[in-house]
Amino acid sequence: MLSDLVKKFLYGSGLLGLYHRFRNRRSLTVIMFHRVLDPDDPRWTSCDPDYTLDTRLFERCLAFFRRHYTIVSVDDVLAARRQGRALPPRALLITFDDGWSDNVDFALPRLRAASLPALLFVVADVVGRRLPFFQERIVGAWRLGRVTAPQLLAATGDEDRSAGNGIGELRTAIARLEDLDDEARQAALAPFEAALDDGHRHMVVAEELGQLERGGVAIGLHGKTHTPMTRAQDLDAELGGARAQVATQLPSAAAPLTMSFPHGRYTPAIAERARAAGYELVFTSDPTINPVDAQPDWLLGRVGFEQSGIVDSAGRFRADKLALLLFRKPQRRLAA
Repeated sequence: MLSDLVKKFLYGSGLLGLYHRFRNRRSLTVIMFHRVLDPDDPRWTSCDPDYTLDTRLFERCLAFFRRHYTIVSVDDVLAARRQGRALPPRALLITFDDGWSDNVDFALPRLRAASLPALLFVVADVVGRRLPFFQERIVGAWRLGRVTAPQLLAATGDEDRSAGNGIGELRTAIARLEDLDDEARQAALAPFEAALDDGHRHMVVAEELGQLERGGVAIGLHGKTHTPMTRAQDLDAELGGARAQVATQLPSAAAPLTMSFPHGRYTPAIAERARAAGYELVFTSDPTINPVDAQPDWLLGRVGFEQSGIVDSAGRFRADKLALLLFRKPQRRLAA
């Protein structure tokens, strides 16, 4: 109770905003979203709640960003990088990962209504594909009551019959499946194939990439297969190959100049490989604010947050929680 009152006072009094205006005036905050869905949409019942934002909360977040930051486009960041052109005070860039069709259905109209640019990192191989990644299919089937965590754990060779069926056990099962090679994972999931299909289209098609671009959402890359770069068997395909592949699906046919790492996993050597493959800006999932005293670095951190972290117990948006989450993030340069 006291903690909540203090948070509300700090934000409501303007003290937190004053702190932010001075501390982060020469910085670039990059926000990382994944899915944006209306709770009335049929995909809501099978989405992963940790990576999905209610449309109403998304609108509140956009309003919050407009109040406390200057929203910039990726072209603004590229210009600052290339030409030393100063970014405005407290710059903020909005990004999305993966290539979800709901970004077109729900995020794009709200961005356009607010006249805000954004950047979407798409996985090359999901364009035109109906079903999402196996992790999201598992969460969806579990939420629909079609599979249990113990069943999935058993499929990986874990016969712990004491395991519960909560979200923690499910995340453990997913992690075990992620550790398998592709062939072994496919074999483990084969008995659940029908259960893992919720019947909906989740990923973008090529025409929607053009729609996003025309609506002010630039297209970057998120790898070829969504495999963590640290485990990729063909890193060239995940980097340069994916870049060329997506270029053929864009109206401009221009190869994207930006990318983010799937699952946030990378090494300094992989980051340099990405830069050598033609990406001028490379985005991580390191939760840092990027200092921009002279110009932004080519390797940038991003800040993500879950819906549960920005609402109260009744599900109402709490601007003070979002402010405390964003304004105090460490500032750090990631490029060597």
